[in-house]
Amino acid sequence: MNWRGEAVEKLRKYDAMCRSLQNIPLEVKRLEVDARAIRGARTDGTPVKGGGSGREDALINNIAHRQELTWALEQAKYWVDITRRGLETLTPEEKLVLQRFYLTPEQGSVQRLCMELGVEQSSIYRKRDKALRKFALALYGQDLDS
Repeated sequence: MNWRGEAVEKLRKYDAMCRSLQNIPLEVKRLEVDARAIRGARTDGTPVKGGGSGREDALINNIAHRQELTWALEQAKYWVDITRRGLETLTPEEKLVLQRFYLTPEQGSVQRLCMELGVEQSSIYRKRDKALRKFALALYGQDLDS
């Protein structure tokens, strides 16, 4: 298993996954409104060759979509909680380093970190590796070298 890759991917997706916790419930509500707007299947024409009516199909698709989103929301909650707990194990400096590299990367962030922390660039990379190792250990119980 590539623990390093897994940890980096979690950090890179963290912000988007946090936003999904707000967006998924809104989409489910939108679909609920759409479902109420779909008229009863009995008022739609007669099914052809054993198929369902258009409205019936639309309602079934709506229900399936809401169910998938509800499952996705539950998974996202666990995912965000696990990642947040991993981040909580880090010192403020370690969190800052990982934030600049993965959570909110920007052009020139390594140089800014060097100035803010008063260290050489090679030290920043060592700090990143140490923080990433600690984060991965908190998430997976595995060191990156395993």
